[in-house]
Amino acid sequence: MTEKESVKDRLILFLKHLNMGQTAFEEQVGLSRGFISNTKKSIGSENILKISSRYPEISIEWLVSGKGSMLKDSAGPREFVEGLPLIPVDAIAGLGNGDIAGIKHEDCSKYYVPEFSERGVEFLIRVTGSSMYPKYANGDILACKKIHEVLFIQWGKVYVIESKTQGPLVKRIFEHDSEFIQCVSDNREHYPPFLLPKSDIRSLSIVVGVIRMD
Repeated sequence: MTEKESVKDRLILFLKHLNMGQTAFEEQVGLSRGFISNTKKSIGSENILKISSRYPEISIEWLVSGKGSMLKDSAGPREFVEGLPLIPVDAIAGLGNGDIAGIKHEDCSKYYVPEFSERGVEFLIRVTGSSMYPKYANGDILACKKIHEVLFIQWGKVYVIESKTQGPLVKRIFEHDSEFIQCVSDNREHYPPFLLPKSDIRSLSIVVGVIRMD
Protein backbone atom coordinates (compact mmCIF):
# COMPACT_ATOMS: atom_id res chain seq x y z
CA MET A 1 0.00 0.00 0.00
CA THR A 2 1.25 3.50 -0.82
CA GLU A 3 0.38 6.85 0.70
CA LYS A 4 -1.44 7.79 -2.47
CA GLU A 5 -3.73 4.76 -2.32
CA SER A 6 -7.33 5.89 -1.90
CA VAL A 7 -10.48 4.30 -0.53
CA LYS A 8 -11.56 3.58 -4.10
CA ASP A 9 -8.22 1.94 -4.86
CA ARG A 10 -8.81 -0.42 -1.95
CA LEU A 11 -12.37 -0.98 -3.10
CA ILE A 12 -11.03 -2.09 -6.49
CA LEU A 13 -8.78 -4.59 -4.67
CA PHE A 14 -11.86 -5.92 -2.89
CA LEU A 15 -13.62 -6.33 -6.25
CA LYS A 16 -10.68 -8.40 -7.47
CA HIS A 17 -11.09 -10.56 -4.37
CA LEU A 18 -14.78 -11.03 -5.28
CA ASN A 19 -13.92 -11.62 -8.93
CA MET A 20 -16.60 -9.04 -9.80
CA GLY A 21 -16.73 -6.16 -12.27
CA GLN A 22 -17.30 -2.58 -11.17
CA THR A 23 -20.69 -2.18 -12.86
CA ALA A 24 -22.13 -5.32 -11.30
CA PHE A 25 -20.83 -4.27 -7.88
CA GLU A 26 -22.29 -0.78 -8.21
CA GLU A 27 -25.72 -2.20 -9.09
CA GLN A 28 -25.71 -4.70 -6.24
CA VAL A 29 -24.63 -2.15 -3.62
CA GLY A 30 -26.78 0.70 -4.94
CA LEU A 31 -24.04 3.02 -6.17
CA SER A 32 -24.46 5.16 -9.25
CA ARG A 33 -23.00 3.68 -12.42
CA GLY A 34 -19.39 4.73 -12.93
CA PHE A 35 -19.06 5.88 -9.32
CA ILE A 36 -15.98 3.77 -8.55
CA SER A 37 -14.02 4.95 -11.58
CA ASN A 38 -14.93 8.62 -10.97
CA THR A 39 -11.92 9.92 -9.07
CA LYS A 40 -13.57 13.32 -8.45
CA LYS A 41 -16.25 11.85 -6.15
CA SER A 42 -15.35 10.81 -2.62
CA ILE A 43 -16.76 7.57 -1.27
CA GLY A 44 -18.88 9.14 1.51
CA SER A 45 -20.07 7.54 4.75
CA GLU A 46 -23.48 6.63 3.32
CA ASN A 47 -21.90 4.58 0.54
CA ILE A 48 -19.52 2.90 2.98
CA LEU A 49 -22.57 1.78 4.97
CA LYS A 50 -24.14 0.41 1.79
CA ILE A 51 -20.99 -1.59 1.05
CA SER A 52 -20.73 -2.86 4.63
CA SER A 53 -24.40 -3.90 4.63
CA ARG A 54 -24.10 -5.84 1.35
CA TYR A 55 -20.64 -7.28 2.11
CA PRO A 56 -20.27 -7.62 5.90
CA GLU A 57 -17.00 -9.50 5.54
CA ILE A 58 -15.07 -6.40 4.45
CA SER A 59 -13.13 -4.54 7.15
CA ILE A 60 -14.33 -0.95 7.23
CA GLU A 61 -11.12 0.10 9.00
CA TRP A 62 -9.10 -1.32 6.12
CA LEU A 63 -11.37 0.26 3.51
CA VAL A 64 -11.24 3.73 5.09
CA SER A 65 -7.66 3.88 6.39
CA GLY A 66 -5.81 0.96 4.84
CA LYS A 67 -4.96 -0.44 8.28
CA GLY A 68 -5.23 -4.15 9.00
CA SER A 69 -6.57 -6.85 6.72
CA MET A 70 -9.10 -6.57 3.93
CA LEU A 71 -11.43 -9.10 5.57
CA LYS A 72 -12.66 -9.24 9.12
CA ASP A 73 -10.99 -11.92 11.23
CA SER A 74 -14.15 -14.02 11.32
CA ALA A 75 -14.64 -13.88 7.57
CA GLY A 76 -12.80 -16.22 5.26
CA PRO A 77 -12.72 -15.91 1.47
CA ARG A 78 -16.21 -15.45 0.06
CA GLU A 79 -17.45 -18.62 -1.57
CA PHE A 80 -18.16 -18.07 -5.23
CA VAL A 81 -21.81 -18.59 -6.11
CA GLU A 82 -23.04 -18.34 -9.69
CA GLY A 83 -25.78 -15.72 -9.64
CA LEU A 84 -28.80 -15.30 -11.90
CA PRO A 85 -28.18 -12.94 -14.83
CA LEU A 86 -30.32 -9.80 -15.04
CA ILE A 87 -30.93 -9.47 -18.78
CA PRO A 88 -30.10 -5.83 -19.69
CA VAL A 89 -33.17 -5.41 -21.92
CA ASP A 90 -36.55 -4.48 -20.50
CA ALA A 91 -39.42 -6.90 -21.06
CA ILE A 92 -42.12 -4.73 -22.50
CA ALA A 93 -45.46 -5.21 -20.77
CA GLY A 94 -47.22 -3.42 -23.57
CA LEU A 95 -45.73 -3.02 -27.02
CA GLY A 96 -42.60 -4.91 -28.00
CA ASN A 97 -39.28 -3.13 -28.26
CA GLY A 98 -35.79 -4.55 -28.57
CA ASP A 99 -34.26 -7.98 -28.81
CA ILE A 100 -32.66 -10.21 -26.15
CA ALA A 101 -31.13 -12.72 -28.54
CA GLY A 102 -27.34 -12.77 -28.53
CA ILE A 103 -26.87 -11.25 -25.08
CA LYS A 104 -23.90 -12.90 -23.38
CA HIS A 105 -24.20 -14.26 -19.86
CA GLU A 106 -20.94 -12.58 -18.80
CA ASP A 107 -22.27 -9.16 -19.84
CA CYS A 108 -25.12 -9.34 -17.31
CA SER A 109 -25.19 -8.32 -13.67
CA LYS A 110 -25.61 -11.38 -11.42
CA TYR A 111 -27.87 -11.77 -8.38
CA TYR A 112 -28.09 -14.69 -5.99
CA VAL A 113 -31.58 -15.44 -4.68
CA PRO A 114 -31.66 -18.92 -3.07
CA GLU A 115 -35.43 -19.28 -3.38
CA PHE A 116 -35.27 -18.60 -7.12
CA SER A 117 -32.37 -20.98 -7.70
CA GLU A 118 -34.27 -23.75 -5.92
CA ARG A 119 -37.18 -23.27 -8.35
CA GLY A 120 -35.00 -23.54 -11.43
CA VAL A 121 -34.98 -19.85 -12.35
CA GLU A 122 -32.53 -19.18 -15.20
CA PHE A 123 -32.61 -15.40 -15.61
CA LEU A 124 -34.12 -12.14 -14.38
CA ILE A 125 -35.62 -9.36 -16.51
CA ARG A 126 -37.12 -5.99 -15.66
CA VAL A 127 -40.66 -4.95 -16.68
CA THR A 128 -41.41 -1.73 -18.52
CA GLY A 129 -45.01 -0.64 -18.98
CA SER A 130 -48.36 -1.21 -17.31
CA SER A 131 -50.19 -3.81 -19.39
CA MET A 132 -49.77 -6.51 -16.71
CA TYR A 133 -50.73 -4.24 -13.81
CA PRO A 134 -51.66 -4.97 -11.03
CA LYS A 135 -50.01 -8.40 -11.29
CA TYR A 136 -46.70 -6.88 -12.39
CA ALA A 137 -45.83 -3.20 -12.30
CA ASN A 138 -43.36 -1.03 -14.15
CA GLY A 139 -39.89 -1.65 -12.70
CA ASP A 140 -40.62 -5.11 -11.28
CA ILE A 141 -37.91 -7.71 -11.82
CA LEU A 142 -39.29 -11.04 -13.05
CA ALA A 143 -37.68 -14.39 -12.31
CA CYS A 144 -38.03 -16.64 -15.35
CA LYS A 145 -37.56 -20.27 -16.28
CA LYS A 146 -37.22 -21.23 -19.93
CA ILE A 147 -39.70 -23.64 -21.48
CA HIS A 148 -37.95 -26.15 -23.73
CA GLU A 149 -40.90 -28.43 -24.50
CA VAL A 150 -44.34 -27.38 -25.75
CA LEU A 151 -45.90 -30.04 -23.51
CA PHE A 152 -44.79 -28.04 -20.44
CA ILE A 153 -46.66 -24.86 -21.40
CA GLN A 154 -49.25 -23.94 -18.77
CA TRP A 155 -51.94 -22.00 -20.63
CA GLY A 156 -53.21 -18.94 -18.77
CA LYS A 157 -49.91 -18.36 -16.91
CA VAL A 158 -47.67 -15.31 -17.38
CA TYR A 159 -44.70 -15.73 -19.71
CA VAL A 160 -41.86 -13.65 -21.10
CA ILE A 161 -42.14 -14.15 -24.83
CA GLU A 162 -39.14 -13.35 -26.99
CA SER A 163 -40.75 -12.38 -30.26
CA LYS A 164 -38.68 -12.06 -33.42
CA THR A 165 -40.61 -8.97 -34.55
CA GLN A 166 -41.73 -7.36 -31.29
CA GLY A 167 -38.89 -8.18 -28.88
CA PRO A 168 -39.60 -9.32 -25.31
CA LEU A 169 -43.22 -9.27 -24.14
CA VAL A 170 -44.85 -10.10 -20.79
CA LYS A 171 -48.28 -11.68 -21.32
CA ARG A 172 -50.62 -14.42 -20.25
CA ILE A 173 -50.77 -16.87 -23.11
CA PHE A 174 -53.63 -19.07 -24.27
CA GLU A 175 -53.80 -21.71 -26.94
CA HIS A 176 -55.61 -20.49 -30.07
CA ASP A 177 -54.89 -22.88 -32.92
CA SER A 178 -52.00 -24.68 -34.58
CA GLU A 179 -50.49 -21.45 -35.90
CA PHE A 180 -51.21 -18.78 -33.26
CA ILE A 181 -51.25 -18.19 -29.52
CA GLN A 182 -53.38 -15.53 -27.85
CA CYS A 183 -51.52 -12.94 -25.76
CA VAL A 184 -53.61 -11.39 -22.97
CA SER A 185 -52.81 -8.47 -20.66
CA ASP A 186 -54.17 -8.17 -17.12
CA ASN A 187 -54.84 -4.49 -17.82
CA ARG A 188 -57.36 -5.33 -20.54
CA GLU A 189 -59.08 -1.95 -20.47
CA HIS A 190 -56.07 -0.34 -22.15
CA TYR A 191 -54.37 -3.35 -23.75
CA PRO A 192 -56.66 -5.66 -25.76
CA PRO A 193 -55.66 -9.28 -26.46
CA PHE A 194 -53.88 -10.08 -29.72
CA LEU A 195 -52.73 -13.11 -31.66
CA LEU A 196 -49.05 -13.91 -32.10
CA PRO A 197 -47.83 -16.39 -34.73
CA LYS A 198 -46.04 -19.35 -33.18
CA SER A 199 -43.41 -18.97 -35.90
CA ASP A 200 -42.60 -15.51 -34.45
CA ILE A 201 -41.64 -16.93 -31.07
CA ARG A 202 -37.90 -17.28 -30.51
CA SER A 203 -38.15 -18.40 -26.88
CA LEU A 204 -40.71 -18.75 -24.13
CA SER A 205 -40.06 -18.45 -20.37
CA ILE A 206 -42.57 -18.82 -17.55
CA VAL A 207 -42.53 -16.22 -14.76
CA VAL A 208 -42.12 -17.97 -11.40
CA GLY A 209 -41.34 -15.04 -9.10
CA VAL A 210 -40.95 -11.28 -8.81
CA ILE A 211 -38.83 -8.72 -7.00
CA ARG A 212 -40.72 -5.50 -6.28
CA MET A 213 -39.39 -2.32 -4.66
CA ASP A 214 -41.82 -0.09 -2.75
